[in-house]
Amino acid sequence: MVEDIKAKTIRKRRWDASFSPLEVGKQWFYAELSKLAPVETKSGWETKELRDAFGLKKIGNKQAEVFEAHCVDSWVLVNWWTGQHIKPDNKRLLCVTPLRFHRRQLHRLEPDKGRVRRSYGGTLSHGFKRGSLVKHPKWGLAYVGGWLKGRISLHSLADGRRLCQNAKPSEVQFLAFNSWRTRLLPCLKTEVSAA
Repeated sequence: MVEDIKAKTIRKRRWDASFSPLEVGKQWFYAELSKLAPVETKSGWETKELRDAFGLKKIGNKQAEVFEAHCVDSWVLVNWWTGQHIKPDNKRLLCVTPLRFHRRQLHRLEPDKGRVRRSYGGTLSHGFKRGSLVKHPKWGLAYVGGWLKGRISLHSLADGRRLCQNAKPSEVQFLAFNSWRTRLLPCLKTEVSAA
């Protein structure tokens, strides 16, 4: 089940040029999906009618990390196909964010005395691959960031905030390689009180 996107061509070159890749991408996506299973589409107005029938609301704020911003339409479409539920039984979201690494930039900075440039970027910090999950005696579970003067920085798994800049590599226990930051969002307070 896919909600079919529609965009009008308005006979303006820049607008129509932006529309064309969207249409081509949509057709490619449908073709790839049809290799796995039959594809059925619904228009946006049909999805809205289904949403209204279940008494669900969709909010316009796409930066809000809630079910009603990102998942309500997909739940309605899947439930229409399977017919299993009257209301969503789980509205919690798992947020998955890729870690951003600064790659090596040899000529980013002016050279120091002796024409030597300071190192910048790369993906290793004193033998640890950046993003690696580690356990530290004080900071607990964290991931490895940059390094400075023989020490490494540790970052929070929840929000990526730097916990410290001066962890000794010898104090850190390597657990696993990692390229993502994940967090399970809590339920909304109204849902918790209703349950």
